[in-house]
Amino acid sequence: MRRAMLAIVGVCVLALFVAVDARGQINSLTREEMIKYTAANPFDRFPDGRPKVPDALLERFKDMSAEEVMGAGRSGGGAPAAAPGPGRAGGAARGGGAAGGGQGGGGAASVTYVDGWQILHPGKKLIGRAVTLQLMPTRAEIASVDAAEWKQKGNEVPLNHQSALDILQPGDVIVVDAGGDLGAGGIVGDNLAYYIWKKTGTGFVIDGAIRDLEGVRTFDMSGYYRGAVPPAITGLMVTGINVPVRIGKATVMPGDVVFGDSEGVNFIPPQAVQRLVDAARTTHIHDEWTRKKFDTRKYKSTDIYGSPRDPALRKEYDEYLKEQLSKQK
Repeated sequence: MRRAMLAIVGVCVLALFVAVDARGQINSLTREEMIKYTAANPFDRFPDGRPKVPDALLERFKDMSAEEVMGAGRSGGGAPAAAPGPGRAGGAARGGGAAGGGQGGGGAASVTYVDGWQILHPGKKLIGRAVTLQLMPTRAEIASVDAAEWKQKGNEVPLNHQSALDILQPGDVIVVDAGGDLGAGGIVGDNLAYYIWKKTGTGFVIDGAIRDLEGVRTFDMSGYYRGAVPPAITGLMVTGINVPVRIGKATVMPGDVVFGDSEGVNFIPPQAVQRLVDAARTTHIHDEWTRKKFDTRKYKSTDIYGSPRDPALRKEYDEYLKEQLSKQK
């Protein structure tokens, strides 16, 4: 009987340690976990292990559109972007369709597109590296444990959504998973939006609400959000900073490239960035050549788009593509 009791106590103690270990990871991935889950990252990393896509590559996205990103993503790096079919960008699923191959088994990394946003400045692109924040409806027994552990780690300011804002760096984009809940109030208002803008130079993606919209609109920053409401944030607790989060139907990892334009937001894994930039450049040249041909008013649309059918035109296009690519090296 005594042995049985000791065994039960031992199991309970073990379960307690396992639970404590799991609770210790609720607020962020460790450096080792970050590296493990982003092992395909080909670039340098921040000290916490988050992938650091180079600024020079981020700069290349300024001349790109969501159509080019999605079209390049579907090419998988193998099919030439020179000959897309009609409606090149329309084939990807809206609200979180993946492009560029499946996950696992060595497939190409997914590029995931999410739409349905309110957009702060539709003509201003959002480009940067994701810092993720996960918020869930508050449960006291979870929040109290988190608060105690946060304090034990030496943090003087209580754990809240601003804890994620405090770690932002230039070029970061705060990506907030609030479950699309507008009733939880505005995650940021004009003061915190201004802080994000000045700290990062980019903007935000908030799957939830913002507040003080009239004030936030005056800032020359990018912002994607589900709605604007008067109340401040309430009833939400932090369950993760720099952890995988769900935005629409997309899973977003810390360090993903965030690319937003007037249509929606793409989340791009670091390992897909160089391929997308190269493929999108080819798509851009293809579109430029196509419009030059349409300018002559000599051709039917099907003669030129999506791929020239006449062998002579195809040869002309191939030579144009080769020439333009050589100029951009």
